[in-house]
Amino acid sequence: MAKYVFVTGGVTSSLGKGIIAASLAKLLQARGFRVTIQKFDPYINVDPGTLNPYEHGECYVTEDGAETDLDLGHYERFLNIHTSQANNVTTGRIYQTVINKEREGAYLGKTVQVVPHITDEIKRRIQLLGQSGDYDIVITEIGGTVGDIESLPFIEAIRQLQWELPEENICVIHLTLIPYLRAAKELKTKPTQHSVKMMSENGVHPDIIVCRTEEPLTNDLKRKIALFCNVKPNAVIEAMDASSIYEVPLEMLREKLDVTCLNKLNISGYKEPDLEKWKLFLDKIKYPKSKITIGLIGKYIELQDAYKSILESFIHAGAINEVKVVIQNIHSEFITPENVSEKLQGLDGMLVAPGFGERGIEGKILAIQYARENNIPFFGICLGMQMSVIEYARNVLGIEDAHSTEMKKNAAHPVINMMEEQKKIKMMGGTMRLGSYPCEIKSDTLAYKIYEKNHITERHRHRYEFNNDYLEQFNENGMIASGINPSTGLVEIVEVPSHSFFIGVQYHPELKSTVENPAPLFVAFVAAAKVFNEKRVVQKVAATAIS
Repeated sequence: MAKYVFVTGGVTSSLGKGIIAASLAKLLQARGFRVTIQKFDPYINVDPGTLNPYEHGECYVTEDGAETDLDLGHYERFLNIHTSQANNVTTGRIYQTVINKEREGAYLGKTVQVVPHITDEIKRRIQLLGQSGDYDIVITEIGGTVGDIESLPFIEAIRQLQWELPEENICVIHLTLIPYLRAAKELKTKPTQHSVKMMSENGVHPDIIVCRTEEPLTNDLKRKIALFCNVKPNAVIEAMDASSIYEVPLEMLREKLDVTCLNKLNISGYKEPDLEKWKLFLDKIKYPKSKITIGLIGKYIELQDAYKSILESFIHAGAINEVKVVIQNIHSEFITPENVSEKLQGLDGMLVAPGFGERGIEGKILAIQYARENNIPFFGICLGMQMSVIEYARNVLGIEDAHSTEMKKNAAHPVINMMEEQKKIKMMGGTMRLGSYPCEIKSDTLAYKIYEKNHITERHRHRYEFNNDYLEQFNENGMIASGINPSTGLVEIVEVPSHSFFIGVQYHPELKSTVENPAPLFVAFVAAAKVFNEKRVVQKVAATAIS
């Protein structure tokens, strides 16, 4: 039987429950255990697919096409495994399932209530992965904070599982905040005490308390927290702010979070963790040999979580290339013909980010034109790829009114058009082209040089595509389709061979980038930006010498 670990949060949101859960999972995996993580979100949306990125950050897409919480990206990046629909469950999905059962008559006319019907469905979902036989330990992160009305059914489900399952099969970890009052120069434990008290009032008492803090916890403070929160002193774990999320597993190893958890689960005889590759990766992050600047051209740059997987992919690719990748956020809405050169000068590479809607589109097109005409390494993802097609059509092919039907429904030249199967769809949630699809790459192309194979699979999330009515015209005039879906003919990759590095992809390569397996496109793009930077430095030195 699988063991279950629950990670809850208190005091405030955004403390890093996902990173703590992923770090614990990494340590347990490194000790030889089969581990998976799942996220239960209290919001009533069925999934985050219809949420504005400003509301919830990026929507992370799994191999099987599930639109999920961005924490699943952390799980995959840390563990180097694929997650699925089963790894992310929302209140909306829980209620939807229960209501559908009620409509079918599955409850035999009984009054449907939060307890036991909603909590039973939550418990069923919690144990689904554990009952598969594929895992020794299942870690479940509960979104939100204790005390939220939405979280109460999930806390109640944990209480019931503590009663139903053997005591040694469940461990509850509570992440909380220890605020530092600078005026008093003192850490305060009272918020943590209240948070644990609220948990206990709901019938769930934490076994381990992880304390997020800016300053180190003294042994006296740890003993105080242990005394007032009724846990052993070694079950009070310090979680200091780290310069990188990838340092957290080693910090948790030092604090013995994994050992304390294993002791609670009555597991012994485990091996020492093998984290040599992880440490090597961290060394490359901390001690880069050079630095490059990449312009991230987007429309949600005010919230970094909107591009979380892209930013993490740059860290992975930077480590492989032994460079520090400095991201310069540039809001596409404010790029104009008058300021484009000023805003984009000094960049070693340019990534035009994915997104939806008309806002900021013309700015993205201007940025792409600047990169193409100045031979700056360019990388476009999803909408970024589509905008590169529009830019090329307008400025190279001479199709001045080329556009996408997403922004201009009656475009005279829709070089980007809605996919045929999407035209009849009315429901917005979970209906895009989602998940992993194959792509055939042509030999003797930049894409083949990057992937070193003809057949790949990548994850998608889109409704619009390259209009194949214009394919021949593009291929004959310098922008080629180097990657095609073998069954639908959908253009997956475009590139400009005459450019030093110009590539756009319809899919989202950032969603498969992990510490152990960085996304090839990001690795190649960072390498190209590194070469561009080195050439620019040489030219600058030469110019200085002449003057």
